[in-house]
Amino acid sequence: MKRKEKQDFDPKGFLDKADKGRTLKEHQKDEPVFVQGEPADAIFYIQKGKIKLTVVSHQGKEAVVAILSAGDFFGEGCLAGQSLRMATAATMSECSIMRLEKAAVLRLLQAQPTFSELFLHHLLSRNIRIEEDLVDQLFNSSEKRLARVLLLLANFGKESKPEPVIPKISQETLAEIVGTTRSRVSFFMNRFRKLGFIQYDGKNAAGLEVHSSLLNVILHD
Repeated sequence: MKRKEKQDFDPKGFLDKADKGRTLKEHQKDEPVFVQGEPADAIFYIQKGKIKLTVVSHQGKEAVVAILSAGDFFGEGCLAGQSLRMATAATMSECSIMRLEKAAVLRLLQAQPTFSELFLHHLLSRNIRIEEDLVDQLFNSSEKRLARVLLLLANFGKESKPEPVIPKISQETLAEIVGTTRSRVSFFMNRFRKLGFIQYDGKNAAGLEVHSSLLNVILHD
């Protein structure tokens, strides 16, 4: 019976419904989920929306280290002994986020192989993304880095269906992610728009529409 229960366990269904050890919460745009320095006692799963992870240095300098979307986990450092949050997680759009208590997740990882596989896939995908980000930062121009960020925000290259119209995101935030100045971002955004790679209605990129043709910027040497 126990073996059959393990086989029948549906990790996606489990993450869709609140129950013991997990709480579903609706978040508005620009709302913190947790803040750097807070106790780390749970992990989170994004059902809907996008969030950004930012880190502030001792000198007060802030950097965006990741943009995550539906199907991603975050805050998993607590499972490896992290007692305090190393980053701040904040919503970039309206979000539905499941909070899973640390103890409940640890039990689940031991008891349910299908959940363990899902979580391992997430960790490996995140690791690959970090490596790609590092290579991108070291070897690519700021123009290519901006194009890649916009494509990732629109889910191009992910298993889920692309979302060509991405949530409102400021050029300041894009500059933080890319590692350049806002003026450079503005210059490249205007160029992308003139070439028909993107469509947006102003400097804050409200209702930014990303076309797959933007891939030409990344593929062109």
